[in-house]
Amino acid sequence: MITNYTNAVLYIGITGDLEKRIYEHKYGLYEGFSKKYNVNKLVYCEEFMDVNEAIAREKEVKKWRREKKDRLVERMNPQWLDLFEQENGSDSSVSGETFGMTMELKENDKN
Repeated sequence: MITNYTNAVLYIGITGDLEKRIYEHKYGLYEGFSKKYNVNKLVYCEEFMDVNEAIAREKEVKKWRREKKDRLVERMNPQWLDLFEQENGSDSSVSGETFGMTMELKENDKN
């Protein structure tokens, strides 16, 4: 899950390369929801081995009320810190292979 600076907007999606996707959000490389609302702070992530499980989880969480999504984030990240910057630093390079809901899936299950 990614959010904006004030944590007012949440974006949920899956990706095969989390680091690359976060980079794209941070630098507004694509038009759309995340660019419009400046959603670029990674606050929650789950890893999956199976792309179908990631898609099912994404659909499940998207249906939740905002309060339930907030509780999910707060159990892992109570201060709503940018997990990407915590892990990689603010000027990190982009590399790596994953799938995710802003959830990661391992490389061996991309097909």
